[in-house]
Amino acid sequence: MSHFVLASVLPIALALAAGLGIHWAAWAALGYMALVVPLIDLSLPRVLDRRHVEVESDALPIVLGVLHLVLLPVTILGLSNATGLDQPAQVALFAAVAMIFGQISCSNAHELIHKGRALPNVLGRVVYATLFFGHHASAHPAVHHRFVATPDDPNSAAEGESLYRFLPRAWIGSFRAGLRVEVARLRRKGAAVWGAGNPFWGYGLFSALALTASASIGGWGGIAAHLALGLLASAQLLTSDYVQHYGLRRARLADGRYEPVGPEHSWNAPDAFSRLMMLNAPLHSEHHLHPTRPFPQLGRPEGAEGPVLPYSLPIMAGIACIPPLWKRVMGRELERLSLAAAVPPLEAQLRGGMTEPA
Repeated sequence: MSHFVLASVLPIALALAAGLGIHWAAWAALGYMALVVPLIDLSLPRVLDRRHVEVESDALPIVLGVLHLVLLPVTILGLSNATGLDQPAQVALFAAVAMIFGQISCSNAHELIHKGRALPNVLGRVVYATLFFGHHASAHPAVHHRFVATPDDPNSAAEGESLYRFLPRAWIGSFRAGLRVEVARLRRKGAAVWGAGNPFWGYGLFSALALTASASIGGWGGIAAHLALGLLASAQLLTSDYVQHYGLRRARLADGRYEPVGPEHSWNAPDAFSRLMMLNAPLHSEHHLHPTRPFPQLGRPEGAEGPVLPYSLPIMAGIACIPPLWKRVMGRELERLSLAAAVPPLEAQLRGGMTEPA
């Protein structure tokens, strides 16, 4: 567990120090997110941690959720000239925090909304709402996990779809799908569809409260910075969805239903450091098979092993921003999957009467 703590808490601590006026900490936080993490990933073997980890994992996600709620106003304070940061350091702070929110806060909120207990779940929803992405807490468990790797999931990208076409489609589609889920739930209960029981009011309320706090700290500049941070964070979350399901599709069965979700319907990135920083979210196949499994237990001996991305999730997200490069890289990977699926395993060939090659 200490490895998860170090990888995820250290950049937040650096960003907090930067927001309070320590110039070098802004550059250290940016260097950590933009250079250190991908370089460590590239330098270490790409293997799953197959230790059987049985630990209570509630503490770290809650701590990270609270740290997010502290880091947001401290960042706005640092960007408002109140702590003496010069302009270059402010730019570094903004870039670092945008990556922290997109890669750590969003991954952690994802862990929290899958918790069964009320406090972690609510905290995850609040974190998403401060980034103007609260609807994800409704759409992700009920829509994405049910319809992943099908055209019915707004967060699954088809082969050939560019990231820039996907982002607005996925944001709008998940908002609508999440709202439909909540409306249907309330109707089943016989409750008022637009009453206080609709969580979309809560998402809007916490977004408004967070934005008001930023306005009180930094004025119009605080509002602009907060809006930009939320936009960039949600774009990174959606980019993760884009990368982790790109081009993978579940077959439609004769009765019209889709085949069950399997490990082959998610791309995985078993890179040592970034997956620690993102609480094992890049071990995506196993997460989809066991959505409520705590993050330290992902990667157990019986864990699912689906297709593997050629590079770590942060690097692949960067490649996705360049559509021609992305299509070339992932086209090659999809072709490999297609060829592998077309050739039966050796055991099946032998059972079919074929002789083992010399």
